[in-house]
Amino acid sequence: MSVQFGRWSLDGRPPDREYLSKAEGMLAPYGPDGLGTYIKDSIGILFRAFHTTIESRRESQPFVTPSGAVLTWDGRLDNRAELIGELGTTLTTASTDASIVAAAYERWGTASFANLIGDWALSIWNPMDRSLILAKDPIGTRHLYYSFDKDQVTWSTTLDPLVLLEGKTFPLEEEYIAGWLSFFPATYLTPYVGIHAVPPSCFVRLERGRKTIRKYWDFDPSKKIRYRTEGEYEERFRTVFGEAVRRRLRSDSPVLAELSGGMDSSSIVCMADTIIATGVAETPWLDTISYFDDSEPNWNEKPFFQKVEEKRGREGFHIDIGTHETFRFEFARSGFAATPCSAGRSEEARAQFEACLVGQGNRVVLSGIGGDEVTGGVPTPLPELMDLIARARFKFLAHQLKVWALNKRKPWFYLLFEAIRGFLPPALVGIPKRLRPAPWVYTDFVKRQQAALTGYAARVKLFGPRPSFQGNVATLEALRRQLTCTVLPLGTPYEKRYPYLDRDLLECLYAMPPEQFSRPGQRRSLMRRALVGIVPEALLNRRRKAFAARAPMTVFSSDWSALVEISQAMKCASRGIVDAVALREAVQRIRAGRELHMVALFRTLGLESWLRTIEEQRAPSENQPMTLNGTVLPLEKRCRTGHSQIASSAS
Repeated sequence: MSVQFGRWSLDGRPPDREYLSKAEGMLAPYGPDGLGTYIKDSIGILFRAFHTTIESRRESQPFVTPSGAVLTWDGRLDNRAELIGELGTTLTTASTDASIVAAAYERWGTASFANLIGDWALSIWNPMDRSLILAKDPIGTRHLYYSFDKDQVTWSTTLDPLVLLEGKTFPLEEEYIAGWLSFFPATYLTPYVGIHAVPPSCFVRLERGRKTIRKYWDFDPSKKIRYRTEGEYEERFRTVFGEAVRRRLRSDSPVLAELSGGMDSSSIVCMADTIIATGVAETPWLDTISYFDDSEPNWNEKPFFQKVEEKRGREGFHIDIGTHETFRFEFARSGFAATPCSAGRSEEARAQFEACLVGQGNRVVLSGIGGDEVTGGVPTPLPELMDLIARARFKFLAHQLKVWALNKRKPWFYLLFEAIRGFLPPALVGIPKRLRPAPWVYTDFVKRQQAALTGYAARVKLFGPRPSFQGNVATLEALRRQLTCTVLPLGTPYEKRYPYLDRDLLECLYAMPPEQFSRPGQRRSLMRRALVGIVPEALLNRRRKAFAARAPMTVFSSDWSALVEISQAMKCASRGIVDAVALREAVQRIRAGRELHMVALFRTLGLESWLRTIEEQRAPSENQPMTLNGTVLPLEKRCRTGHSQIASSAS
């Protein structure tokens, strides 16, 4: 994915060339394929390219439209042919995505955003009315951040220049931290007060002294897909899922797919092979990468991803993580840790992954994120039962309660209570156990940030869209928050794509009856039925993949001294977030063999490590050289490592 940056001086001052040069130095590692600039009057815009398609190599950005608007586009446009046919003018099949988007904006203005299908982030400077528009696709797969005050507007694909070049410190955003400790922060937040993220499916319009945020598109709850036969549902799923995968095979270099051995990744790889075999895919071929650990008795996916490799007649790239330091409580010191998510995978695994990308020439990576959530991976009767309650189909509700009760081995009235509970406010029925904050989080912090700490949970409306539709949208919002927390790869750049988060695929699945996806004893019913003959039978019939590894447990023994050290004089405690004593007690219980709040614990330890890391990244004065591990850095290296003025925000 390409990266963009811009600054608009609201007082009319010309752009600071030295400032733009420093920002460009920070962007360069993410966009190695060339620099484009637009500097005029009080505006300065930078674009660093990372090409993944034939058309993108012909792009010249920033793109100036006939009306004078200046556009920077980081994205992949999936409905190119449809837009070219509708817009006409001088567009051809060889036109770049940026030129098509520019033509759409020239004709329809901000209404054009709803017509742009794909993964994208967009900025548009309008010199005529002196306004800036920042927009993102409905799923939010790309990043776009901005800061806005009385003097200037600054926007960027990455947080680094917004934080490091402002010459001031930023207080940390408490709601973001609360979200990080639970089910990820809201999509409009960053860790820093005063720096915001453009929300998915929205555009932000910035003018002098004014900011407006508008949603330009949303899923339509009135859409319904109803067929007479099972076969028609299966055919529709194969069609839309195949199209979602085909769109993400648009690349002029080999595509790399993550292959874990589960249903999500295996289905993507097998469908991609089917599409490539027909000759309609743009990528020359598909590679796979798989992780395994022979030392884990409860988690070894090698036998399953090898089934897929046998079917394709080609072995993928394998990384043995059993010998790696998988769980770490500190961040790499080689660069600026913009968020608590910056730790990433182990250094050994990352190095092997990058070697795979370089050796095979991959620039695009396919991910199975979202498959479990959108295809019925969690076998629950609640969406179906709640729909029946809302539609007052009580006779059929009684039948389904009996069937599901037998399958779940639970009393039918328990299932009925769980279904009714979803319609009631939490103040009346309480917060479900799975949504409650960890016991070591301070009570006052929980009171201040209860919404974020409980995953922004909201009750289902009895009157309105179907409860199953409301549940789908809530699940998607959680996935959006997860995507917002991803960080761009700084070493070897690549673009990540998510077939299960295709807009058209989601629209189709949300319009189908919930009983197509989850049935008594039939998890992922539609997906399994539709992909017979495409995915190996061993994968279609395998039980739900569960992660129950020993590594998280053994780390508490092998790194016990580090854990004791990190729990002393905690930054999280001094900020009123975490009760250090309660945290140490929880760690002791885990060390004794009782698993308790594992995800929340690792999130807390990661947050503590991040707070310590940013405190160590001291801000040098103007005359003081910046150092890294005792070595004085030249200016270019300083821009890229990003040790800077954020230090006191953690003090």
